[in-house]
Amino acid sequence: MEIKAADVMKLRKMTGAGMMDCKKALQEAEGDFERAKDIIREKGKLVVAKRSDRTATEGIVVTKIVGQKAYILCLACETDFVAQNVEFGASAEAMLEIAVAADAADRDALMGVKNAEGRTVEEMVTEKSGQTGEKVEIAYYARIEAPYCIAYVHFNKKLGSILGFNKPVDEEVARKVAMQATAMAPLSIDENDCPAEVVEKEKAIQMEMMKQDPKNANKPDAILEKIAEGKMRKFFEENTLLNQAVVGEKYSIREFLQQADKEATVIAYKRFALEA
Repeated sequence: MEIKAADVMKLRKMTGAGMMDCKKALQEAEGDFERAKDIIREKGKLVVAKRSDRTATEGIVVTKIVGQKAYILCLACETDFVAQNVEFGASAEAMLEIAVAADAADRDALMGVKNAEGRTVEEMVTEKSGQTGEKVEIAYYARIEAPYCIAYVHFNKKLGSILGFNKPVDEEVARKVAMQATAMAPLSIDENDCPAEVVEKEKAIQMEMMKQDPKNANKPDAILEKIAEGKMRKFFEENTLLNQAVVGEKYSIREFLQQADKEATVIAYKRFALEA
């Protein structure tokens, strides 16, 4: 049967699929729009199955602040070409809006949330795979809550952070801290919330390195442990946000914050970066 261009455009608006995919779906469905939408969804599932072993290392990071809550989401794909597509960016924003509206606690919860049309986020992701012909996935999603929140996304949209402070702080100060977190990738906010397994692993590495050093051959373990403590202080200075030196300065982020407000500190932090 003949498929009118207006019908193809209508299906495209309904599904976001490509023009040729919409035309083929309408032809197969003999003009039935609901059946055509199902065909496009099934195509998305086939793409997901075929490309399950692929890695989605490109994509876009989006954030949003709503009152005392901040949200961050990364919609990932296989190629930068798709990631830079306006419609792909719009899809990431749409999924983030759904997350915000539902106040989804985590990625698993978000995947089951439905949009206004009754489709789950998981189904939306599958459809996006069908539209792009690539593996598409929500690579990351998180939310935080704090008296004052700020977000920062790098200009390439491949990495970003959301931070929460214990009280309202100057926006430029907060933005600088968020930029630092995004650029320098601290493992945690402070020493006391650094993952225990990371700390233990680093301690073990430092101890082993010292034991392998001929200069330490006759030193007892108690002395080596003292030396290791000093090396761990350096580790925390480099890998925890409040103890990191402000980029280009000699003072720490903690000191930088206290210059603006002696009571201000960071109490929540999430960061994500797409890795090639």
